[in-house]
Amino acid sequence: MVDRQGLGPVLTVPNLISFLRLLGVPLFLYLFLATDATGWAITVLVVGGLSDWVDGFAARRLKQVSRLGELLDPLADRLYILATLFALTFEDVVPWWFTIALIAREAVMVLCLVVLRILGHGPPPVHYVGKTATAILLMGFPMMLLAKYSEWAHPWAQPSGWALLWWGIVLYWVAAVFYFIQAGLHVRAGRAAAAS
Repeated sequence: MVDRQGLGPVLTVPNLISFLRLLGVPLFLYLFLATDATGWAITVLVVGGLSDWVDGFAARRLKQVSRLGELLDPLADRLYILATLFALTFEDVVPWWFTIALIAREAVMVLCLVVLRILGHGPPPVHYVGKTATAILLMGFPMMLLAKYSEWAHPWAQPSGWALLWWGIVLYWVAAVFYFIQAGLHVRAGRAAAAS
């Protein structure tokens, strides 16, 4: 099935995976905040993190790349990160300063996208540094949960979790710089094409 708004094929395997990843966000929040099923909440996070690359791999392997998929994948990534971040901050698993650092990065990205939209441009393509940072953060969050709620795992899970979170947040900001550069080049190319 193909849509009529330039989003490409809708009912594809990669898009189905992305939709399932999106459904994992409220499921994680329910399991973690409304029940005592912390183990299942960690499982949902791990599956969501591991499946981050699956939709892109499936799209390339099955030749089902679509504009909708290119939009759904980063949306699922951001929702996973923000939902997990707020839940973990609420439960004192990660400190507020870490949350603010990640939210500030997202605010910068939203501002960049708004400016691009005003100038008549779409979002820049997802950069591999951003995908790597997302994957690392999605590995670090369940590790921090494991460290808080498991006594036997705490000695190794907490330092491992913090190492992943630090690595992830640095790469997350580096990716933001790359997106700014890409956006600037995109705008300049558009102006040059319009002037010629």
